[in-house]
Amino acid sequence: MSTHKLPGYGSTLRTARRLTEQAVRLVNRAVVGRMPDVEVVLTTERGMVDLMAAADIALAGHADRRALNRAVRQSRRTARDCQARAIPKPDGGALVLIDADKHRTPAAFAVTLVHELVHAMQFSRRGVRERIVRDTRAALGVERQTGRQAREHLRLLKQEENEAYGCEHLADQLIPGATTTATAA
Repeated sequence: MSTHKLPGYGSTLRTARRLTEQAVRLVNRAVVGRMPDVEVVLTTERGMVDLMAAADIALAGHADRRALNRAVRQSRRTARDCQARAIPKPDGGALVLIDADKHRTPAAFAVTLVHELVHAMQFSRRGVRERIVRDTRAALGVERQTGRQAREHLRLLKQEENEAYGCEHLADQLIPGATTTATAA
């Protein structure tokens, strides 16, 4: 658990650290798969852009100027719309980036954290990491993927997203009433 470009959030970091330890154990018991080494980073929207672009370039394994510019543009669009993102790391771990400014309460943070940890567990399943690497490389223009592969990736991504949403109820075990509080906010 660490921060990136996030000064003055000491109490938030302490709460996040406590919730992360509990959430990892909870998700590890409830979701099929193996929990990889997870690095959770609290940051701002601008910090998410930097870290997402760097993680995507590392995942794609390619760093020419065009791919770097595409990664930054794609990260800016994604950071505007999302609260958090889980990204597989080349070493087999997972990077979970959380925008602290978009989580006003510990309950909202708990729901997002559980959701992203479910994605981290999904990375350990057979073929998932390779599919994500292939799609990232295609998005950055490093190599092409077939239309069939792109459609399969989107279909499986939708299934994985539904599974993660379905597991958000586990956040109630971290903070009672978290799912009702987070949806009402």
